[in-house]
Amino acid sequence: MSWFRITLHRSAIGLPERTRGVLAALGLRRRSQVVFHPVSPQFAGMIMKVKELVRVEEVARPLSRAEVKAERTPERGFWLERRGTGGLEAGKEGEKVGEL
Repeated sequence: MSWFRITLHRSAIGLPERTRGVLAALGLRRRSQVVFHPVSPQFAGMIMKVKELVRVEEVARPLSRAEVKAERTPERGFWLERRGTGGLEAGKEGEKVGEL
């Protein structure tokens, strides 16, 4: 069975009550909130009503709240974009030098 992964991408502020009702029926309240619904004609119809506001992916299984949070968490540490040698003699612009 496949699932829709629906993410609220744009805010519903200033939109008609009917549109906000569709988002509420989908379970979306905040921007960047993610919900999972089974692939069915009912949910596909609701998604089509608010297609400008959401991002939709088809996934094999719904993720837990912890898994969704782990996806959004950046990797530990940082990357140097370029070495600073004190002048214009630095490496190529945007070159990833290595992890520290």
